[in-house]
This record gives sequence, structure tokens and C-alpha cells, in this order.
Amino acid sequence: MIPAFETLSVSIENHVAHVQLNRPEKANAMNLPMWQELQVCFEYLSDAEDARVVVLSGAGKNFCAGIDLDMFAGVVGDAQSDPARAAEQLRQTILRLQDNLTAIEKCRKPVLAAIHGNCVGGGIDMVSCCDMRYCAEDAKFSIKEIDIGMTADVGTLQRLPHIVPQGVVRELAYTGRDVKADEAQRIGLVNNVYQSREAMMASVLEIAADIASKSPLAIRSTKEMLVYTRDHSVADGLNFIATWNAGMLSQGDVMKALTARMEGKVAEFDS
Repeated sequence: MIPAFETLSVSIENHVAHVQLNRPEKANAMNLPMWQELQVCFEYLSDAEDARVVVLSGAGKNFCAGIDLDMFAGVVGDAQSDPARAAEQLRQTILRLQDNLTAIEKCRKPVLAAIHGNCVGGGIDMVSCCDMRYCAEDAKFSIKEIDIGMTADVGTLQRLPHIVPQGVVRELAYTGRDVKADEAQRIGLVNNVYQSREAMMASVLEIAADIASKSPLAIRSTKEMLVYTRDHSVADGLNFIATWNAGMLSQGDVMKALTARMEGKVAEFDS
């Protein structure tokens, strides 16, 4: 049973989960319930046997307007009598928000972001956690934290340099300028740009369905390797995959895939 959410709409069909940010009247700004629900949702989908891949999109005219300003005021809060204790409390809050989004990256299933309209601030943090990003022509990206006098602190500056070139990340982080869809594709932030939101969703769901048709164990293992290798040396990554496949390579899935290919059929795999 899919959990009930206040700020998200979640469905699963043909092994593809669709998570939609669902505060369209607020441009899907991230209030406290959304932060918390994102973690609950992706931890649930990570273990859900009927979900093999996840598509993340936004309802309404925008993907995500970043952190809700009402929540931001509460996060910063008033200075306590002891500045050290106030600082510790803020640090713990930031770490919790980081964990909320890291759940997307830790989800064992590939997560495909389908982006339209504005994707700013916390929205960039969110899509940086995803495996792939796709957008419509009206998409606009910006690391807006610098324009409100702060340093982005929940993942953009840590993950984006692994997605786009360092010089580009630094320019965007220092200036907060907008990146339109064509530039986003040129710098490698998104895999593809589509003429409309409808065309984007149709294509992304098709890609998701293709991924869902593969061995779920092999897909989960591939994501595990890619995330691990990002933060480790080539030698460490090679050693890890050798050990991993020695214990978790499914001979049954390999035989099913090979047989189906020879017969021109689609293999059926267990979750």
C-alpha cells in the first residue's frame, strides 16, 4: 500500500513509479511536509517490489520553486541566548534536510527527473540527486541561494560538479543566473530537451518502461556501482564490482535475458 502524502502524488503502473510534487498553487515550493515526505516516499519506493524505476515530476506550471519562504524563516529562526547552541540547532536542521533529499540518491531504483517551468534553489538540489534529468523547452534552472545571501547547503554544490563541468558550476553558483533548456542540455545538466511537457513525459515514461523491462537486480546493482564509483578511485570501484558480482550476479536472470534475446521476446524477471 502506497503511503498517503500531503504534498506528493504517487502512483505505480507496470513497475514504473511516478512521483509528482503536488503543491501547484505554490509552484511546488518545498515546505516542511514536502521535505519529510520526499524521504518517506523514496525510502518506500526503494523497497517496493512493484516499483523498478521512478519518474519525478511537478504538478502545475513549474517543477519546483525551491524552499518555501515561510519555512525558510522558520529554519533560520531567532537567535537563542547562546549563539553556539543556536548554531548547533541550525546545523542539525540542515543535516536533516540533506538526508531528506539524499533518500532520492539512495533509492535503489533509478530516478528520472522530468522538469518543466522553474527549477530553482532546492529544486536543483533535488534533481542533482536523480540519475537522469530531462526537460521541456520552457524549463529554467538557477542556483538562487546566492541571491538571498547564502551558500547552497543541501547538495547542489556537492553533486552538481559531478554532472556538469567545474567552471560552469562555479559560474552558476556565484552568479545565480538562469539557465534555459538549450544551455542545460549543452552543459550536460539534462539528457534531452522536448518541445512540450507532454512530449517530455511521454518520452521519459518510455525510457522508464525500457529500464523496468531489464533485470531489476542488475539495474539496482548498476546504480549501486555508479554511485559508489563517483566517490571512490577506479581501483576501489573495480574491486567492489568484482566482490559484488561474485555474490549477487544472478545466473537465472542472465539465462532469462539471453534466452529471450535469442527468441526475440521480452524476458520476465522477478523483483
